[in-house]
Amino acid sequence: MNKKPQLFLLHFAGGSCYSYTFLKKYLENNVTFLPLELPGRGNRMSEELIRTKSDAVKDLLSQLRQQRIPGVPYFIYGHSMGAILGLDLAKAMEESGDSAQLLMVTGNPGPGIPRSKLFHNLERQAFKEGLKNLGGIADEILENEEVFQLFEPVLRADFQIIETINGTENLKLERTPILAIMGTKEPSALHVANWRNYTKANCADRQLEGGHFFILDHPEKLAEYLLCTYDRGLVL
Repeated sequence: MNKKPQLFLLHFAGGSCYSYTFLKKYLENNVTFLPLELPGRGNRMSEELIRTKSDAVKDLLSQLRQQRIPGVPYFIYGHSMGAILGLDLAKAMEESGDSAQLLMVTGNPGPGIPRSKLFHNLERQAFKEGLKNLGGIADEILENEEVFQLFEPVLRADFQIIETINGTENLKLERTPILAIMGTKEPSALHVANWRNYTKANCADRQLEGGHFFILDHPEKLAEYLLCTYDRGLVL
């Protein structure tokens, strides 16, 4: 019996291994759903936070390799912060001779596009306002000081990862296709085609209605894009 393709998911800033629960039911019959998780949240709450891209990539790559089944097709999907980290993971896996079938990235225009705002060192009120504008975080969290104190260090550490990176602009995939999707209301949505600069394989880009967390409104469409990349008839 052929095994299902593996889908490795990389969460956004402030996310965890539970961030893609909304998507799971649309995919779990056809792929093995494998959300990865950085330290300091979710199932790894007791571990020290990571603040650099190199450490984050090293951690995620270790998780991916531990769960990887040789010979089984696999995909990498990352949203926002996860998109940038996904590019590095896909490159590392290429270099090891085990390329992904697809790197799907959402909510991020790719390396080299300046960020409109830097979050990780904002004072608290401005930080909260910026998070509210991004969406994806419940008002109950932003308005409850005790609860927000739990989330704030994780969010700041994750934003530091993506706001202080360097070197990714020179990274280019050799064999891994990219599908890049952004919300129509994201300020940098018009730059989504920038991802074509980061692979020598095929690269397609799309826009779906919504803001930075448009993915929450389009789970079926995201699943459709992923499932169209392989022949499900090969999975018994």
